[in-house]
Amino acid sequence: MTQELVLLGTGTSVGIPIVGCRCNICTSDNPKNNRTRSGVYITTPNGNFLIDTSPELRIQLIRENVEKVHAAIFTHAHADHIFGLDDLRIFGFRLNQEIELFCEPNVEQQLRESFSYAFVDPATLSHHFAIPRLSFESISTEPFEVLGQEIIPIRLFHGKLPVLGFRINNVAFCTDVSFIPDESWPLLEGLDILILDALRNHPHPTHFSVKQALEVVDKVQPKKAYFTHISHSLEHEETNATLPEHVNLAYDGLRIPY
Repeated sequence: MTQELVLLGTGTSVGIPIVGCRCNICTSDNPKNNRTRSGVYITTPNGNFLIDTSPELRIQLIRENVEKVHAAIFTHAHADHIFGLDDLRIFGFRLNQEIELFCEPNVEQQLRESFSYAFVDPATLSHHFAIPRLSFESISTEPFEVLGQEIIPIRLFHGKLPVLGFRINNVAFCTDVSFIPDESWPLLEGLDILILDALRNHPHPTHFSVKQALEVVDKVQPKKAYFTHISHSLEHEETNATLPEHVNLAYDGLRIPY
């Protein structure tokens, strides 16, 4: 089977189109300008897993004809990256097993608080489908395995918040990042594909701008780079025309072999 990453969502925290916005990008008829919240679907010979669970997760999985998800890993606990967690409930029911959630301890705490109903004693509930079947696996910056696939965490900073990117073979996914610490740069060497945050053209306190993202690409030298977590100020075709040949804006549904 072809092992691939599918970018489920490539938009900023409010998604594109933005509610109530009538700009030319939010009203565009180019589907590549329609960007749901951030997430990735990854296939392996032993099953499938996600990076993050966006608020549009159900819609994203239906769009990509996904039948099973066995696990999820998390970059951080902001709402646009976790609030689709309950959409994993169908998979625990279908597989008759717990869905493993790999995250740092602070993310686990936020998930338990945000979805408190999901972690009560099942004996107190009226039926077994009432809550998701979930279990936690704590991760740090040490490599770990999901479904037999090695994952290398990459420490990044989203403003002052420490978050994780992930390297899977020679593909790295680094969303919601404004600073890469010295110890993380070696983990980005020798990449075939770099998927990197590039929110907009002008600076932002917690995200790379396009200019800053291009500086990272120039330093890392991946064979190919895709920019993600994109705002409504970047039109897909117009922006691509300004980027180097090996750099493009990502789009929802982009499939990347790894």
